[in-house]
Amino acid sequence: MCLAVPGKVLEIEERDGTRMATVDFGGVVKEVCLEYLPDLKVGEYTIVHVGFALQRLDEESARQTLALFESLGLLVEEFGDPWEAAAGAAPEPPVPVRTAGQPGEPVAPPGPEPQPGPLSVPEPVLAAGQQAVGEERR
Repeated sequence: MCLAVPGKVLEIEERDGTRMATVDFGGVVKEVCLEYLPDLKVGEYTIVHVGFALQRLDEESARQTLALFESLGLLVEEFGDPWEAAAGAAPEPPVPVRTAGQPGEPVAPPGPEPQPGPLSVPEPVLAAGQQAVGEERR
């Protein structure tokens, strides 16, 4: 889900001719483009969607909306958990791959990678009465 999330402008700078801001979304800080709101100032609140500040917002409305989004879990859904990100959360463990057996049976851990060996060419399957190329008929 992509939300338009309110945030507080912490600082503003120009980068390569574009007005950019550092914006705090209830503890998650992101870079935001201010081209749609060229007169936005540090300390003001804005609604941001996909990295663009779209509308100025009063502080009370911003705080209420952030509190509501947080209670619904939408900030974590939108931005991820800032504590996990800050801690450099370990990647999720790999999902075991079923190597044999029927559904419901325990899954065996994957074995070692198969080692390359000599290539074997399967014997041709011949229909009744056919002979392989190069063989004599008996």
